Amino acid sequence: MSLEESLTEFLEDGDDWERKKTSVDGVFILKLPEYKGNPPRLAIELNPTDSSGNPTKKRGLMMFNTGELEKFREMINEEGLDGLMDTIMQVNPEKGKKKRPEEEEEDVIEI
Repeated sequence: MSLEESLTEFLEDGDDWERKKTSVDGVFILKLPEYKGNPPRLAIELNPTDSSGNPTKKRGLMMFNTGELEKFREMINEEGLDGLMDTIMQVNPEKGKKKRPEEEEEDVIEI
């Protein structure tokens, strides 16, 4: 079955919001439902995957046409993005276990 036949079949028979894996890790096809008079359509979703090939984010980056793909490529290749990410990583706190209220030290007023 050709790529076009596979995508046409998915568009016709897939469930709304169904996500299909592709042969490229992190690239998915998403079936979008009919919306405001627009017919159901397909979109490319880029979403990092775990070791099992499952998406790690609830929703990834969705693209509907080649114009959007080119814009995203330009934005991702922006020179300042690497420096911005490095700075964000320095500013953000370490990821760790959040303490539950009962584990936190209680403020005690000594009399």
